[in-house]
Amino acid sequence: QVQLVESGGGLVQAGGSLRVSCTASGLSFSMYAMGWFRRAPGKEREFVGGISRSGNTNAADSVKGRFTISRDNAKNTVYLEMNSLKSEDTAVYYCAAASSYRSAMYVPIAEYQINYWGQGTQVTVSS
Repeated sequence: QVQLVESGGGLVQAGGSLRVSCTASGLSFSMYAMGWFRRAPGKEREFVGGISRSGNTNAADSVKGRFTISRDNAKNTVYLEMNSLKSEDTAVYYCAAASSYRSAMYVPIAEYQINYWGQGTQVTVSS
């Protein structure tokens, strides 16, 4: 059974930093591209960023320069480092895994590309 478990969410002041983690089990982690999505109150879930098997990253324009994604295959864990947080970053953040056996460069950016989802972790930025 595949599980993606997020941790590290919480309450932070605007301008602050937070790191959320996602640890995977039940899959060959190194063969999956990983992504982060978020759903803000009253909005659709949206792409935040992703990282390929080979370590290439992609990020939404709204978070470029502020958020960094990394992965540690030895720990089956992907990280989302968030800096210069804004109130509009308040959302539930979801970890996602996308099978990428065909390409080590592949980075998922859309929900239909995702095979597995985490349960989400709340990030609240107070202004």
